[in-house]
Amino acid sequence: MRMVDLIHKKREGGSLTRAEIEYIIQGYTRGEIPDYQMSAFAMTVFFKGMNKQEIADFTNAIVHSGETIDLSPIKGIKVDKHSTGGVGDKVSLIIIPLVAAVGVPVAKMSGRGLGHTGGTIDKLESIEGFRTELSREEFIHNVNTYKMAIAGQSANLTPADKKLYALRDVTDTVDSIPLIASSVMSKKIASGADCIVLDVKVGSGAFMKSLAQAKELAQTMVEIGKSLKRKTIAVITDMSQPLGYEIGNANEVKEAITVLQGKGPEDLTVVALTIASYMTILGEVYKDFDQAYRELERVIKSGQAFAKLKELVQIQGGNPEVIDHPDKLPQAKNHIEVKAWQSGYVESINAEAIGITAMLLGAGRKKKGDLIDHSAGITILKKIGDEVKAGEPICILHTNMEECGEAEQMIKNAFSFSKVKPPQIKYVYEVI
Repeated sequence: MRMVDLIHKKREGGSLTRAEIEYIIQGYTRGEIPDYQMSAFAMTVFFKGMNKQEIADFTNAIVHSGETIDLSPIKGIKVDKHSTGGVGDKVSLIIIPLVAAVGVPVAKMSGRGLGHTGGTIDKLESIEGFRTELSREEFIHNVNTYKMAIAGQSANLTPADKKLYALRDVTDTVDSIPLIASSVMSKKIASGADCIVLDVKVGSGAFMKSLAQAKELAQTMVEIGKSLKRKTIAVITDMSQPLGYEIGNANEVKEAITVLQGKGPEDLTVVALTIASYMTILGEVYKDFDQAYRELERVIKSGQAFAKLKELVQIQGGNPEVIDHPDKLPQAKNHIEVKAWQSGYVESINAEAIGITAMLLGAGRKKKGDLIDHSAGITILKKIGDEVKAGEPICILHTNMEECGEAEQMIKNAFSFSKVKPPQIKYVYEVI
């Protein structure tokens, strides 16, 4: 078997067999297939696509390119959640304690963020003492005892995906649904969950800019899950503007706390409750969505979910007082108001530009290994549909930098105004 022949076969529209796909992934992982041939292969997939069987086989080959996590010692149905990424997306901080509070074991493996802001691990590390490096024994003990644990992903998990993603990033082949879907699902399957809920974002701050693209990606990932014997549900949610009002690591922890206190913003609360509801259905605690949503609202109102977040912080070495007193989270030195330059209604917000601005302020990484400033971020004061007056603040930049003129200008470019109030945005579009 030769890689050049497989590239040719795919380029001419042929379908690859399982053995051929395993040859490609194993050879690339071991360094036997060079980057230039894998680049050519990724480009053929970008243009020619893959059929359902090829995508399933490709995902499975990536899963088995490294170690897989055995969660069988954990009692109950293990349910995991994954978001395709966005700006202000702190849903995992909310759903871990919320779902655990009703008895569904949440064994969460998360990565660090590269780009706009930190990942879930970075956000939690803004809490003093919080540990995300757990031994396998400690991780399993915590889930069995407290129904929850979160840890950083093992370096040996899906090594083929890590190599391939880095290659796609520099060859402009990231935006390929078969490659995106296999990348996401390989990590979730290797992490050992029985069931998966996918939060597929759509809009200016998401990978998928249109609803049609988001639906195609969601359906592809659900089909992968089913073909590999994982119950999978995808929820398509809005990312045409930042989720909630806070962007940045400590900021987002603070806002997640307000949701678990029953005082969070409507969009973030609805999305978090929707994702959590489907997790509890897959975990067989509730039978239908309406019942699950209603019961989880009650769990928040009762204070159980908030108490569970404090417990999560405590069992992973963090200071639980931070949850009662969020002002103990890292605070930036400078707080700069950006004001509206005209009156009217907020017509649109470029969420991606907001995310890049947060990175410029220090909240994210430009490259792997960069340090994150946990106190840096943005507070959005006006969302789409809100009325504004010229000179009124539309957001606040939080930073320890002395000069942030570029960030201020980018924020201004991200907002557009209209004399007519735009229609209400849907928070959740579809469930697949």
